[in-house]
Order: sequence, then C-alpha cells, then structure tokens
Amino acid sequence: MDTTAKTRAYEALLPQAGALVSGESDVVARMANVAALLHREMGWWWTGFYRVLDGELVLGPFQGPVACTRIAFGRGVCGTAWKERKTIIVPDVEQFPGHIACSSASRSEIVVPVWHNDDIFGVLDIDSRELDAFDDTDRHFLEQVAARICAD
Repeated sequence: MDTTAKTRAYEALLPQAGALVSGESDVVARMANVAALLHREMGWWWTGFYRVLDGELVLGPFQGPVACTRIAFGRGVCGTAWKERKTIIVPDVEQFPGHIACSSASRSEIVVPVWHNDDIFGVLDIDSRELDAFDDTDRHFLEQVAARICAD
C-alpha cells in the first residue's frame, strides 16, 4: 500500500477505533475490538496485544494464527519494545537478533507500546507476511491507536 492510500486508510480507521473504545471501561474489550478493526481494515497476517502481567508479556486479544503465549522482558521484538519503551519497526524479522518465530510466515513486524500514565501496560504487535511492510506512517498512526487503549 502506498503512503497516500495508507494514510487515508488510517484516517478512516482512527474515528472507528475511538468509537469502539468510547464508553467501554474494560481494557481487554477495548483491545479485542481494536485488534479486530485493525486486522480487518489493514489486512495484516497477525494483529494483537500482549499485556504486562507479573513481569512478562502475556498474550491478549488478537486476530490471526495462534501465537506465543508469554514473552520475557527484553526478549524478541515485543520484549525489546517494552524494555526500550519505544515503537520498534523490523523490516525483516530474520535480521532481528533474538526474534521469536511464533510463525514462520511472519516476515516483518511493528510493535507499539501501550501506555497507562507513565507505565507500559502492554504492546500492540503486528506482523506481515511481506518484507518491509511497516514505516513511519504506520508508527505515527498506530501510536495514536495504542494511546486510546488505556485512555480515560
């Protein structure tokens, strides 16, 4: 998807994500609907959330094939995004040191922290079957989506 089409898709998606979380106090329900929305509208291979529970990332709501259930702090792309407290874009997962291959079909990945106040509540993890599928446009809009998960 070219940058203009991608931007338009995200601009259409943001109000929908806002409507899905508005008035819903349960964070898991928010994550479930946002994962479904992103997955359907953007057509990725795997779209979901991991929550920080008892010092590790635990699988939350997702769309796509089965996934790794628990990820240690600093391990893989998700654990690294949590540790470094920033969004990570990986153009080729085979080149990422310590990548956790939950699915051999995954070729590229973006992981966005989900913040609650000054703490990371979890991460939004998205995988593509295509190399180099994610860029700064994705980062920009997915950070906005992730910010809505724990918003009051």
